[in-house]
Amino acid sequence: MNKVILIGNLTKDPELRYTPNGVAVATFTVAINRPRTNQAGERETDFINIVAWQKLADLCASYLRKGRQAAIEGRMQTRSYDNKEGKKVYVTEVVAENVQFLGGRGNDNGGDNSGYDPGPGFSGGNKPSGQSGQRNNDLDPFGDPFASAGKPINISDDDLPF
Repeated sequence: MNKVILIGNLTKDPELRYTPNGVAVATFTVAINRPRTNQAGERETDFINIVAWQKLADLCASYLRKGRQAAIEGRMQTRSYDNKEGKKVYVTEVVAENVQFLGGRGNDNGGDNSGYDPGPGFSGGNKPSGQSGQRNNDLDPFGDPFASAGKPINISDDDLPF
């Protein structure tokens, strides 16, 4: 089984690139504090490289920023390539399958979670999870899609999972 679940803060904004075939790929690094201190009484930090593909890459590049906290669910991957000197370089990274955006958004709070309710569990699929509170859904992709209660919702039978 190859399953990884991480919660950490981004060390810099995600870098969005595209393959020659036009597939989006975002790379970023999360800093994760270890739960215990070392012999010197200091808390050590691990820096984990993350790769997200396709729609998830676009979402990460659009909504994640340096200092923001995120939960990443994915799998560990090791790959290799030859560098400019012809030496084989090995890279270990997490390929994200789910990313839940935690902490405040758009307020440069450095990952401060005050007043934020991330909701239960992971977001499922490649979508960010909801946040509590009322928001304008035209401006906030994290808001409740049914917040404008009282208006009919058009759902075709093809969109239903049953």
